[in-house]
Amino acid sequence: MARLPTQKIRELERRFGEVEARMSSGPDAETYVKLASEYSELQPLVGEIRALNAALAERDDLQAMVDDRSSDREMRELAEGELRGIKGKIEELEQQIEIMLLPKDVADERSAIVEIRAGTGGSEAALFAGDLFRMYERYASSHGWRVEVLSASEGEAGGYKEIIATISGKGVFARLKFESGVHRVQRVPETESGGRIHTSAATVAVLPEAEDIDIEIRPDDIRIDTMRASGAGGQHVNTTDSAVRITHLPSGIVVTSSEKSQHQNRARAMQVLRARLYDMERQRADDERSESRRSQVGSGDRSERIRTYNYPQGRITDHRINLTLYKLDRMMMGEIDEVVDALISDHQAGQLATLGSHGQA
Repeated sequence: MARLPTQKIRELERRFGEVEARMSSGPDAETYVKLASEYSELQPLVGEIRALNAALAERDDLQAMVDDRSSDREMRELAEGELRGIKGKIEELEQQIEIMLLPKDVADERSAIVEIRAGTGGSEAALFAGDLFRMYERYASSHGWRVEVLSASEGEAGGYKEIIATISGKGVFARLKFESGVHRVQRVPETESGGRIHTSAATVAVLPEAEDIDIEIRPDDIRIDTMRASGAGGQHVNTTDSAVRITHLPSGIVVTSSEKSQHQNRARAMQVLRARLYDMERQRADDERSESRRSQVGSGDRSERIRTYNYPQGRITDHRINLTLYKLDRMMMGEIDEVVDALISDHQAGQLATLGSHGQA
């Protein structure tokens, strides 16, 4: 366990035993809920630590058998074979525990607000924004998450000029946070008679859903305007002033929502405003901690071109980790776990490297 912080591991084991004992002592309901939450958080890590301790003990026993020259040669050779296997298992367990000990993003377990906006490319960009939204919608469905559209502005030829939705479920932000950035598409538009490939783009922003305790919004800091709502192409036009626009005066952030219910629009606009302010606060804190150490994957820079979708070649390339897959059709159907896992692994490797360099300093 040379690479692992032994003292921290012992402290976690001690704390887990303490929580377990307190839960079995019959505490009141409120205390029990808090202990159960901590227990479920610690249990996977302590399980890996116990598996590692068992593997280390087995390794020592096997090593003793190999070193014992008085024992049968066949038994020693058998022990040598098992020893190689257990050393590989120990290495895997140590790596897994290292990753589980990495500093956690407090927002990882939260739901997320996903904002997709058409960029350069006119109608084709709006169509691509629609394709991206459906990709995330299918991905959410495969994970059992719930998608609710908060606001949408449709493109003239289909798709969306802008669409904002909540994706609700456990761990949504952890899986989707690296999707923020500029997504570029290369394909032949249906309206293109000459068969020329066009390049257009859409911007994605993924924000962790904020809770009331995260961000306090004072009534004096916002201005709420109501407007007459109108849908794309004159559809769903409301004759009442139901659309809501909220302006956060200190930051200048403006949020609008234009569904049928004014009360619902106000609640949704406040939900998006709270998420944007929380995201702004997280970015500021991240900058203050260390601008130089922020990894490219985790930077959240929404002006950065992160991925290209090349339809003629059926190719998708994530530029941050130089990953190219010829699975575009499947990815657009929502099968994006391979890219998501690669991005998370790259981010974890960067964190481990940072911790390692600090340990050597």
